[in-house]
Amino acid sequence: MLAVLPSLLALAPAVPAHGTLEIEARYAATVWAIPVGRVDLTAELGADAYAARSVSEAAGLAALFTDVRIESEVEGEIAGGRAKPARYAHDEYTGRKHRRIDMSFEGGVARSVASPDFSNWGEPPASETDRAGAIDPMTAVLLLSQSMTGRQECSGRLPVFDGRLRYDLDLRPRGREQIRTRAWQGEAIVCDAFYEPISGYTDEQRPDPGDLRHPLTLWLAPMEGGHHLPVRVQTRAGFGVHIELRSLDIAPRQ
Repeated sequence: MLAVLPSLLALAPAVPAHGTLEIEARYAATVWAIPVGRVDLTAELGADAYAARSVSEAAGLAALFTDVRIESEVEGEIAGGRAKPARYAHDEYTGRKHRRIDMSFEGGVARSVASPDFSNWGEPPASETDRAGAIDPMTAVLLLSQSMTGRQECSGRLPVFDGRLRYDLDLRPRGREQIRTRAWQGEAIVCDAFYEPISGYTDEQRPDPGDLRHPLTLWLAPMEGGHHLPVRVQTRAGFGVHIELRSLDIAPRQ
């Protein structure tokens, strides 16, 4: 369940009516107030297209015990008010090991190629039916933002495929709350996202049922144009993780 956290911060969801919005942001992750990781992202978001890149890695105390770095990137279009990914990829570095996953979405079905290949694609692996209509984790944030602007804030279900794991995010509203971070302060929408594994998991990877009772809670700050940016994310699952926006630079470009 915790693996989805960096991806939920990998695309700042704000799209201008004209021109392109350039975004740079940094998030810090802590466990029991101890720094354990960071996420850096850059994005270019236009009226009909989007592209973003993120880098997440262990930091602070966690860096003493693990050497993990994940680089993710996505490109897609916005048609009919909906984000549609065209290409997604991520590179995972663990010590001297490296695996790259490339994804395409032709025909509305998410397909992935891993190099080196996985010895086990899950029990059962994600079927074509599972992957039909699924989006990548970065695009999920853009659609999460769009779910804030309907009749009911934070609602619906997002089908996500990360190249191996297929899961749903079940969105449920929690209201609004005044918050303050180093990079933003004000009233934020509070949204719970319940993680529901579907396929692609081995027995060792499948989340503990007890952890699934705890949602990812997101605080989403309103931006120009009625869109929203995650400024805080936390979960009580496992040891509990707290991710917060530390710096933000947003600039329009015509």
